[in-house]
Amino acid sequence: MLHVLKHPLITHKLTQMRKKETGTKDFRQNLDEIGGLMVYEITRNLPVQPVTIETPVATCETFELKKEVILVPILRAGLGMVSGICNLVPTVKVAHIGLYRDEETLEPHPYFEKYPKQMPEATVIIVDPMLATGGSANAAIDMVKRQGAKDIRLVCLVGAPEGVAAVEKQHPEIDIYLAALDEKLNEKGYIIPGLGDAGDRIFGTK
Repeated sequence: MLHVLKHPLITHKLTQMRKKETGTKDFRQNLDEIGGLMVYEITRNLPVQPVTIETPVATCETFELKKEVILVPILRAGLGMVSGICNLVPTVKVAHIGLYRDEETLEPHPYFEKYPKQMPEATVIIVDPMLATGGSANAAIDMVKRQGAKDIRLVCLVGAPEGVAAVEKQHPEIDIYLAALDEKLNEKGYIIPGLGDAGDRIFGTK
């Protein structure tokens, strides 16, 4: 199911990122902050379990997270969302998936993967700023499923209808969270209006 998060702060920060004059520092900072805001919104339904603790003055019946949270950034642009999410969920474990896109076929090719051992029991959050053709997202979902992951969520800043449709077709049970659903892809597979190449803008490589 697709969820487009209509939070004013998320929308404002995304607008700053879209501007072509926004430099690497501000682009990276806004992405970091949006990552935290988005995960705050999508973790509302995380399962909790009852616990009994001792405060400085009394016994307290309360709750804590029931499952591990594992963050899976798709390299390299997904790294830009890690810090903000880790600040919000300090106990999060971080896996890594390396994919590159063939510029001719637009098909993703994996080159690296590393996972914590708790994948089957955890809530797994895959992050990548852009959901364009859906190829990288589908490949990443396939990869974490092979590690036994069952509770999987895909979090992207900007998505194209083509990418959303591709993920929904291949993985209909996965919840997709976006800050914005844009108009379309162009002939090169870039999202329109989009925000350009997120990896290059995060790391200043173009």
